[in-house]
Amino acid sequence: MKYKRRSALAREEMLYGYGIVSLWFLGFIVFTAGPIIASLIFSFTEWDSLTPPKFTGLSNYFTAFYRDELFRISLYNTAYYTAFVVPLNLCLIIIIANALRYDSKLTEALRAIYFLPSILPGVASTLIWMYLFNPEYGIVNWVLTSLGFPKVLWLQDPKTSKITLAFLGLWGVGGNLPLFLGALKGIPDQLYEAARIDGSGNWACFRYITLPMLTPIIFFNIVTSIIGTFQVFTSAYIATGGGPEDSTLFYVLHLYNNAFSFFKMGYASSLAWILFLILFLLTIIQFRLSRYWIYYEVD
Repeated sequence: MKYKRRSALAREEMLYGYGIVSLWFLGFIVFTAGPIIASLIFSFTEWDSLTPPKFTGLSNYFTAFYRDELFRISLYNTAYYTAFVVPLNLCLIIIIANALRYDSKLTEALRAIYFLPSILPGVASTLIWMYLFNPEYGIVNWVLTSLGFPKVLWLQDPKTSKITLAFLGLWGVGGNLPLFLGALKGIPDQLYEAARIDGSGNWACFRYITLPMLTPIIFFNIVTSIIGTFQVFTSAYIATGGGPEDSTLFYVLHLYNNAFSFFKMGYASSLAWILFLILFLLTIIQFRLSRYWIYYEVD
């Protein structure tokens, strides 16, 4: 087979394309791949970011699992937060998307209203939440006392602090609204028409048509939501700093404290890699289980 020589124009276009890609590749190496590899190396060292690192082998990982009580507390708090937020977030977005699936001036306005909180900065959302749940002058306690209920300390009580921040995690539930609306609009109307002819009601149509057809986007939502909730940081850092009594000390906040408050950069790197392995295993498990409940339409 003869090799066909490229024209001068083709070679120029190829070099131009490589030049454009090389800028992204260089940025990826310097700002993404490089730090990832460096953190893996530092995870096997004792390093305070000021003096040269000292190789310590697996001692950082041993410390995390056997000596660091805050590691277990932060992992529990994060798992609690994830177990609360992910299912509620999914249920709410399915209900909202179904309620707003048909186009009208009212639904268009409501879609914008539900979507707006998801694009607010995390700090701003947390400050709003702190005002709403302030024990002394917050709106939530004002409503409770007006109805005859006692005041609740909310973020200042270990019994209610996690659940309060978990509700803040539902504040941006509308962020996935466009995805679910797109998935709902992609369901063929003929399926509903055939079900109606057979005598199916609204619940039957939802149970046997809508939900199965939404399973791919539900799976995507679960995977990304678990990854996102395991990385919760801003709300706890701004509102509580991990308190009271470490009740809102989430995993990434614990990692941050070790890196930038205690200058244990090597240990913080090991915590980051443990988090990566946890999320990697959870994602693999979800992909393994997905074959049993996800329905893909075949044309």
